[in-house]
Amino acid sequence: MFTGIVEEMGSVRGLRSGTASCELEIRAAKVLEGTKLGDSIAVNGVCLTVVRMDADGFVADVMPETLRRSNLGSLKPGDAVDLERAMAADGRFGGHMVSGHIDGVGYITEQRHEGNAVWVRIQAPSAILALIVEKGSIAIDGISLTVATVSDKDFQVSIIPHTGSETILLKKRPGDAVNLENDIVGKYVQKMLFGGADPKPANSLANPPGKPSESKVTLEFLKEHGF
Repeated sequence: MFTGIVEEMGSVRGLRSGTASCELEIRAAKVLEGTKLGDSIAVNGVCLTVVRMDADGFVADVMPETLRRSNLGSLKPGDAVDLERAMAADGRFGGHMVSGHIDGVGYITEQRHEGNAVWVRIQAPSAILALIVEKGSIAIDGISLTVATVSDKDFQVSIIPHTGSETILLKKRPGDAVNLENDIVGKYVQKMLFGGADPKPANSLANPPGKPSESKVTLEFLKEHGF
């Protein structure tokens, strides 16, 4: 489990691709402190397992499903990445509950300045937009952010200077892909309301959400559970 509070920006040291998977090598410093083999580190919001380490970096295996759901496969040596270690039990919960399991990718369509902030507009698959609410939380490339506006095609966040300087988001430009993870609470609510009919995978802007089944939540159900 992560919080979406990025600890440092690392960089890609190497990417060795196989037939359908790859091995990702990351240059890092802060996130290596206290880390051992088998620990989890979020790279651009994707929970990866450390399989090798050295003095200035670590290596993680990336499986085919992760490549389908995220932007990790498009990384190149030298690219900056957001890094966060798994949340410590005695740490501060500064962001929101982030699992590190990416729901799909979105694409930046606009950046504009307003005072000390930068507005970022992101086009996203309908399956992801269905679980986004105004003033709710979303993780973008592993960054815990508050949704400012949402429509049936895209959503916007407003980035303060500190977040802009400590993460990779404002280094990206319109057309660039970002990893998106919906608030996990919304996913469980959807599961309960629609009786287990999950949307189709949100790895493509062309994929619409699946047709939900009839809701199992009735007035009697709510009364029985104290509502």
